[in-house]
Amino acid sequence: MTAFALDNPLDRGGLPRPGNVLRTAADSIPPSGLVLLAIFSVQIGAGFAKQLFAALPPSAVVFLRIAMGALVIGALARPKLRGLRGRDWAVGVGFGVTLALMNLTFYEALARLPMGVAVAIEFLGPLGVAVAASRRRLDLVWVGLAGLGVVLLAPWGESSASSWIGIAFALAAGGFWAGYILLSAAAGSRFPGTTGLAFAMIVSAVVVAPVGVTAGGADLLRPELLLIGLGVALLSSVIPYSLELQALRRMPKHVFGILMSLEPAAAALMGVLVLGEMLHAQQWTAVICIVAASLGVTRAARGG
Repeated sequence: MTAFALDNPLDRGGLPRPGNVLRTAADSIPPSGLVLLAIFSVQIGAGFAKQLFAALPPSAVVFLRIAMGALVIGALARPKLRGLRGRDWAVGVGFGVTLALMNLTFYEALARLPMGVAVAIEFLGPLGVAVAASRRRLDLVWVGLAGLGVVLLAPWGESSASSWIGIAFALAAGGFWAGYILLSAAAGSRFPGTTGLAFAMIVSAVVVAPVGVTAGGADLLRPELLLIGLGVALLSSVIPYSLELQALRRMPKHVFGILMSLEPAAAALMGVLVLGEMLHAQQWTAVICIVAASLGVTRAARGG
């Protein structure tokens, strides 16, 4: 991260700077380990966020997470917005709005579905981006496999509309995730270092604030909820992004993509461990289908 790119590894008191200590610690871990830590960090954060739904509506939890994350990342990145052109602002604002909508729809899905199911369906977004970039006939096999996974996850025969609404929110979150990936690349080419992410999170916090503050009200000021919200922000945004950034500096992008394909399985596992959400055999089969589809697309893209 640019905030840690300092010439002198010692602070004024002669002690190691925290950023350099963290970088040294990260360098001692294999890059594949960093990616796995990032994946599990995100899913543990999602598990804690879902536990907050007992005290706050999903939209209020989203606001708490994004606002806390924007404060932390903004303090670390210290974005400088002078000199930005009109298109830069458009990309940055679009990035932030997409980030807000992605989180709002995902948390609404999370409130209605087991975490492993919600993440597996949402993962169709990045899978679709990978398929569109590859354009191979073999990708039709992976698309079919992912489609089978969604069919297996669908709550056929259930009378409650809640699960179907959750699936709709998860599919919407996947679409916004696809847009997030494309806009993230565009922002990365226009904003130095982590400035783009910091700018997007600030925009996202502003977008989510009206619905989040209205839904959460005075409960958003409860110290224990603020503390948990900070923990969710660190686990879901700050820590995984930092780990992924370090990993990408030391490993090929296709290997990174293959490891990220494990995210739905990690979400299902964390759902069991953190939330006690036991998936049945058909749901596990569906998650495996989607993971296998993502792995297949990623490996096929590398092969070309």
